[in-house]
Amino acid sequence: MARFMSKTKKINLEELTPEEELKYEIAEELGLLDQVLKQGWKTLSAKETGRIGGLMTKRRREMKENTQEE
Repeated sequence: MARFMSKTKKINLEELTPEEELKYEIAEELGLLDQVLKQGWKTLSAKETGRIGGLMTKRRREMKENTQEE
């Protein structure tokens, strides 16, 4: 019975790793941040999480290219 209880973890947006910061930034751009903060990442559809992951990969690739050009 205890395994079905939700584990709500308070998220401190000031103490995120760069990876997590990018993830939340993209969620905000897609208009999903409020849903994530209130209900958690598990409430997103596969399409929504895939979109976030795809944009994260794209941004990381762009950042890597920009640092190599300098």
